[in-house]
Amino acid sequence: MSTVDIYLQEKLDQVMPFIGLYIAAASAICTLAITADVINGFRSKKLWFPCKYFSLNATSLTILGVAMKLPLDLNTLLVYQSDGLARFSSLVFMSTAMASFMSSLGCMEDGEILMNVVALGILVVTILGNVWIQVFQLQEIFGYPKSDMFPAILMLLLLATLVSSAITLPTSKRTLESKYQEMHKVTMREEGMMKRGQSFKIDKGMIDWMKKYWVMAETSNPQFVMARSVFCTTSSVLCLFAGISLLYNYISWFKSMGWTLGRSLSVYGHYTKWILVLQTIGVVVGTIASLCRWFNVVRFKCLMICRKFSIIEELKIETHWTQTLVYWRDNFSGLHIRDNKCWEYLHYVKWFAQTFVIGFQIMMVLVSKLLVLIPALLLAPFLLCFKKFKMRCLSKLTTSNNDTRFGSGGDAELNLSRFVLLLDGEPELPERTLKNIYCRVDKVIGMGKKHQPKDLIRLLEKFNDFSGVRGFDNSQVPSLHSQEPPNCWSLPLVTLTSIAISLPNIANNHKSIQLLSSVIEGLSLVKLIEKTLDENGELVNIRNSADLAWSRVAIIGSGKELILGRYLSGAKAPRMY
Repeated sequence: MSTVDIYLQEKLDQVMPFIGLYIAAASAICTLAITADVINGFRSKKLWFPCKYFSLNATSLTILGVAMKLPLDLNTLLVYQSDGLARFSSLVFMSTAMASFMSSLGCMEDGEILMNVVALGILVVTILGNVWIQVFQLQEIFGYPKSDMFPAILMLLLLATLVSSAITLPTSKRTLESKYQEMHKVTMREEGMMKRGQSFKIDKGMIDWMKKYWVMAETSNPQFVMARSVFCTTSSVLCLFAGISLLYNYISWFKSMGWTLGRSLSVYGHYTKWILVLQTIGVVVGTIASLCRWFNVVRFKCLMICRKFSIIEELKIETHWTQTLVYWRDNFSGLHIRDNKCWEYLHYVKWFAQTFVIGFQIMMVLVSKLLVLIPALLLAPFLLCFKKFKMRCLSKLTTSNNDTRFGSGGDAELNLSRFVLLLDGEPELPERTLKNIYCRVDKVIGMGKKHQPKDLIRLLEKFNDFSGVRGFDNSQVPSLHSQEPPNCWSLPLVTLTSIAISLPNIANNHKSIQLLSSVIEGLSLVKLIEKTLDENGELVNIRNSADLAWSRVAIIGSGKELILGRYLSGAKAPRMY
């Protein structure tokens, strides 16, 4: 190399520590997000750890891609001392992140699932390609260890598990939606709410009615469904293997080098140690979460085995695992080819390819079920003995309070367990899980009692009926447009409120502020109902317009003394729209 080339290389190497800091920052963000999900799961007693902060989306994948800079770097030698361990920890950290992504698939639409899984697959394939080049092409020159292929293979298996889960998710959602609608009809018949004109009185019956829907919503939550599926168990086991491999590398390192991380000899400087420590923390936290998910699914299966067990039923392949693939295989509506011979060849190629994919899916389901069944069979005797011992101790200590099976006698009498929505082949949820769900219902109801919309209630108590609403929503009044706009109440509510606070007869500080406070409390409920009912997104533009208009009304309300003074003095009112 010439002197100029050496000088340029030195200048480039001087900025590489800042790249190391950038990688460490990305690793810290991912680790904090994983930790936040784990803490949130423990606080809410949801040991399946729903993905709230670290989910599969464009932002997480971008940050994770930055954190994977070490295994993606082919130009930097990362094999000596802490550099090689940091590079290996990045591969394990990627496996841990993929296992954490599993339950987040449930909160996505079908199009989002496809885009995010494809993006994740591109990142995984890129990492696998780089690791393969380093291990097999550059191993003789730079001495990259072949052990790096182990977490890389685990990443590939995790990707296959994610793809299999994504394929089954749409069918699972439709199945649970159908069961929800059936139970909804049952609930409506039991409560007698099908009759029109029945008074809406908040009493114990209404609270029990709310609890039924809460149980149905909680148990059919797509994230919870994904977390208790057999595929989530597979990802948890793979994550555990990846964590064990990192632990083995740490033990080997400390045996040979002592209790020190050694020096960093790469161009990233001492930030390599930061990356190593931060990603190791993320691996530990993510592995703990995966172990809890795995243990939950195994515990569900243990309780089911204690009651009844059939190996044929346990290894049965339910229809929702392969229904989507079977539909793709048998559907040829998208093929429009005039040549019958060519169409016939394409038919056979597609049929055999899809049949192979279905066979692979069945194999994935069977392996995943075995990963649940084998530990459950080993743990079932111990769990049964522990349960009998616990029942004996409780029978000796307590002679009463037998009505607290689910935490409250009302819930036991109500038998909310029949409102639990499960897929075919899923084990029944244990009593402890149901108890946590019931406790969350009571907690939410208690919070609602403490934080009642007092201003809104005070406003509604002044009216005996909804005659004003009927007059405003009169169909006999012709529309200003040729096409009737979609029914949306948030925009008329904001419009009428802005008109009301500008009227001279209520233009005093007390009444207008009280009206604004009442509308603020009521508007949040209106927006929630509209968002829930607007499944097709027809009201998005109107709702956004209402939000924009209400923000201006709120700004005016915040400076009420000045604005009202202008109103009373005859000054021109500020424009609302």
